[in-house]
Amino acid sequence: MGGFFGVASKNDCVRDLYFGVDYHSHLGPRRGGLAVYGPEGYHRSIHNIENSPFRSKFEHEIDRFHGNIGIGCISDYEPQPLLVNSHLGSFAITTVGRVKNIQELKQHCFKNGTSHFLEMSGGQINITELIAAVINQKDSILDGLKYVQEIVKGTMSVLVMTHDGIYCARDKFGRLPVVIGKKEDAYCVTFETSAYLNLGYTHVKDLGPGEIAYLTPDKMEILKGPNEKMRMCSFLWVYYGYPTSTYEGKNVEVMRNTCGRLMARRDKHVDVDIIAGVPDSGLANAIGYSNEMNIDYARPFVKYTPTWARSFMPSNQTERQTVARKKLIPVQELINGQRMLLIDDSIVRGTQLGETTQFLYDSGAKEVHVRPACPPIMFGCKYLNFSRSTSELQLISRRVICDLEGVSEVSKETLKEYVNPDGEKYKAMVEEIRKRLNFTSLDFTRLDDLLEAIGIEPCKLCTYCFDGNDDEEEI
Repeated sequence: MGGFFGVASKNDCVRDLYFGVDYHSHLGPRRGGLAVYGPEGYHRSIHNIENSPFRSKFEHEIDRFHGNIGIGCISDYEPQPLLVNSHLGSFAITTVGRVKNIQELKQHCFKNGTSHFLEMSGGQINITELIAAVINQKDSILDGLKYVQEIVKGTMSVLVMTHDGIYCARDKFGRLPVVIGKKEDAYCVTFETSAYLNLGYTHVKDLGPGEIAYLTPDKMEILKGPNEKMRMCSFLWVYYGYPTSTYEGKNVEVMRNTCGRLMARRDKHVDVDIIAGVPDSGLANAIGYSNEMNIDYARPFVKYTPTWARSFMPSNQTERQTVARKKLIPVQELINGQRMLLIDDSIVRGTQLGETTQFLYDSGAKEVHVRPACPPIMFGCKYLNFSRSTSELQLISRRVICDLEGVSEVSKETLKEYVNPDGEKYKAMVEEIRKRLNFTSLDFTRLDDLLEAIGIEPCKLCTYCFDGNDDEEEI
């Protein structure tokens, strides 16, 4: 996934930049980077953060950074920010998103003057370098950013830092957030609003889809207005977003609490002793559910936070399962003999939640009722790097549907028959998932309840992973 942060300040910006980037550490597993422009020009540093936190890698060297303008990032794969020297001058660039037409863009750049790209391990090219090359096809950075939005298929948000300020461009359909903040002597741009709350910034503006702004220490200027169509990712509120963050005016923690309440209102038949959430993204849902049902909320297991990362971060599935299992420590006294209702953010492959459930049974639980806080994930995301699955058949819903249909691959038309939560095929799929994962009962959050909990016009949200709905022009 990944996230970025930038600062344009009348004073030294390094501390704000350092902490602002660090507040994005929950979004990405591999690289962290900072770039600052100051009296001595550009200064940049990039570190591998797979086995050590961002702060520990940078805390001993940021005293060497000096400047009033800076950008930084937490990155899924590629090292960034990059420093670029071109006919547009010198600039630093960082990106968040997913490019689907990489080969097409490479050939386009080769035909228009780019001679080569540096290869990373495995033969891949750095996507941020590719985006810089596309920008350099035009006569200004602004025109280059507009061109990126025009020809990139997928999702691409970009920060470009010059010695005067920062260009901030949100992806053309607004799938990811880009937010501007302000304090007395500085402006900042961030993916997560939680990143600036403790740094003294207040909210100025959520950039609209495709909107481009320019930040200097003195002002924010809108260079390109927003596009009409928005398709913001609904899964940000479900899982990736930090609880204290707010997107389009809708706070993540409040949304999850509301979602839990809506689940409870449809679930009056369940008879349990305690309500629990899987740390961390299931907790607010469980609290909302508990309050609505007037059933005790408890923490039957606690996440060990000092060293274990979020379980989506490792690239290897076996390691992901190990992280998910090892980081949860049981409270035997709250589990033994209990009928439990467990809320997790989602069921993707089913491996982690299945192991968690067995862990509860082994700890003495009498019953484990499961309520995922979003609908079944039927389709792998084609717009963002939200899934590390190499095949959609890794999704437990897809595997179950194939088995129920007696085929190795399922058409999109057939999949649509399983989306309707009131349909018989949907009920058969849910029951089969329940059996395979050994839950006492299983009910997913309905899509209409999820959309109500988010509280944004449904036409502005992307729900592709749940229902397969998309716009052909985006593919």
